[in-house]
Amino acid sequence: MPLPSPPPVPGSVFRSRRAVLPEGERAADVLVRGGRIEAVAPHGSLHADTVTDLGSLVLLPGLVDSHVHVNEPGRTEWEGFDSATRAAAAGGVTTIVDMPLNSVPPTTTPEGLTAKRRAADGRVRVDVGFWGGAVPGNTAELEPLHRAGVFGFKGFLSPSGVEEFPHLEPADLERALAETARLDALALVHAEDPAVLDRAPLRPGRRYRDFLASRPGGAETAAVARLLDTARRTGARVHVLHVSSAAVLPLLARARADGVRVTAETCPHYLCLTAAEVPDGDTAFKCCPPIRDESNRERLWEALAAGEFAAVVSDHSPCTADLKLLDRGDFAAAWGGIASLQLGLAAVWTEARRRGHGLAEVVRWMSAGPAALAGLPAKGAIAPGRDADLVAFDPDAVFRVDPATLHHRNPVTPYAGRTLTGAVRTTWLRGRVVEPSTEPFGRLLTRPGEATP
Repeated sequence: MPLPSPPPVPGSVFRSRRAVLPEGERAADVLVRGGRIEAVAPHGSLHADTVTDLGSLVLLPGLVDSHVHVNEPGRTEWEGFDSATRAAAAGGVTTIVDMPLNSVPPTTTPEGLTAKRRAADGRVRVDVGFWGGAVPGNTAELEPLHRAGVFGFKGFLSPSGVEEFPHLEPADLERALAETARLDALALVHAEDPAVLDRAPLRPGRRYRDFLASRPGGAETAAVARLLDTARRTGARVHVLHVSSAAVLPLLARARADGVRVTAETCPHYLCLTAAEVPDGDTAFKCCPPIRDESNRERLWEALAAGEFAAVVSDHSPCTADLKLLDRGDFAAAWGGIASLQLGLAAVWTEARRRGHGLAEVVRWMSAGPAALAGLPAKGAIAPGRDADLVAFDPDAVFRVDPATLHHRNPVTPYAGRTLTGAVRTTWLRGRVVEPSTEPFGRLLTRPGEATP
């Protein structure tokens, strides 16, 4: 006579024959109570008030995208918190960290941070944190921003493209890194050298090779070398944003061997696209630094597989369609930035599986890595004590990218018409389904240990 089943426990169970856990992929039951993961147990072993059986769909931890430009307030027509977080949830991203530009005001003062939080409050469908900004003359603002809960500070070594966020000259960088070292705060840096860019002038026109020549890899190499020298002197923790040129990788490796606290990231568009694929005049592909050749792309993949990148994140940097100048196709004049927040997981998985990588690696690159980088201990893994941010993912689904299906405010994308593999079926934030038709319940995050003002 079979034994009776144990009575159900309070809470919810998420069951999958393929759950991606910190130790790897296996069949599992995940018990969720109060928005947190309470236990991970063998498949079919838990009984709860509700059971969501995903069958063969893969259960992933929600992705963390630590490089997103939301642009609200001030340029909400480019992207706002409502549209950005809808797109994030649709792409399996349950936490974003917003960059300090291109909003007006930028997040370079506590008042700018307050404006950001007011704009986002009650309108976010995933959890949202904020980076502060380091610009000339605001060194005294970094400590109060740090106390207010920003996760670190971003600066540019070359012009940012918006006048309210000027770039750091060498003396400015020295002061900023000395202060972030004192605070033990992370400094994130857009590393392109303006002198190298000035020697490679930007030619107007539709030819992508002219634009590519205007942003040579040498600009990244020179800027990273200067950043690393300054980090050595100051003892700062530094992170190189959106590495596009594989030529910087040996510099980073030597610096780490010397004890410099440096990490780096790359982006889906550098891993999935190549210069040869960019049609002349198709400014949806324009970004800075630019998409480079196939050999460079393969070197980035080798570095990623070897653990040389801390994270793969979107650098979601949208604008209105008119600023892309799609009708003229002028790479010199068009806004540089790629909108891919909703598509990053599918784009990376498409290329990763082709190279023999598994979903456990993708989770490390796009969830655990960014969570650790930003300092989000409740995110990035399916493990007891973590937030129940979960994704049901079909790794074999194939779809053609239709911009009309994107939730980005301005659905301009270089992935239009591209065939990708892997589809998000459901996203849960702290155990609750995120749906476009329901009220948003995302939270505004602060650096652990700091209270939300």
